[in-house]
Amino acid sequence: MNEVWTWIAHAEAWTGLALALAGLVAGVINTLAGGGTLLTVPTLVYFGLPATIANGTNRVGVLLQNVFATRSFRREGFDALADSLPIVMPAVAGSILGATVASRLSSEIFERIFGVAMIVLLVPILRGSKPKPREDDRPAVPRSRFLNAALFFAIGFYGGSIQAGVGIFVIAALARSGVDLVRANAIKVILVGALTLVALPVFILHRQVHWPYAIATAAGFALGGELGARAAARGGERLIKPVLAVCVVALAGKMLGLY
Repeated sequence: MNEVWTWIAHAEAWTGLALALAGLVAGVINTLAGGGTLLTVPTLVYFGLPATIANGTNRVGVLLQNVFATRSFRREGFDALADSLPIVMPAVAGSILGATVASRLSSEIFERIFGVAMIVLLVPILRGSKPKPREDDRPAVPRSRFLNAALFFAIGFYGGSIQAGVGIFVIAALARSGVDLVRANAIKVILVGALTLVALPVFILHRQVHWPYAIATAAGFALGGELGARAAARGGERLIKPVLAVCVVALAGKMLGLY
């Protein structure tokens, strides 16, 4: 009997280590660009969680990652709080609605939606988030306040419901307004942190957070956010893209029932 309990303890330890490692990689990816959830949610599903609970559990790590990333960006001289304030409120409103919708979906339906999202988001992940240089020096044309609010409400809704790859959408929207990549990342971690902060209680209320797994992944997410913010200006995401692409394709096929 003692040998059985020893084996169980070791198995749980290895599971925690694997989740922390997945969180570490995802935290770096999320901070540099976005899409780390495409790795952690399927990993949580692999270790036995229903997709809906994996979705809620993942939010604990995402929140902690963005707190640490924001702190690291500020240490590096990128304080983007003032730039993020105009877009936080519509994103937060959208996030609450999105989380409410996602929390009421069945696990089977959410798996299919998440699997499709993984495939769709693979293209922008591989293309990268860095905006193409303009042929002239004209600044990007700013959007109206209403259009900007509607856009970030939609981004918040997606972030609150599925979350995977939301950082890519945020960077794309900011880059279109002429924000450089490093500052866009600094704004992004504040925005995603805010929309996660309001979405997480919804999943907690619906009992869709597995706390032991959440703590394990959050430990990795926190370190990943710290490291990712430091490396944000160095193009480190290029090293991770090929590995992420293979993981996304393989895990999306599994969640879509292709094998």
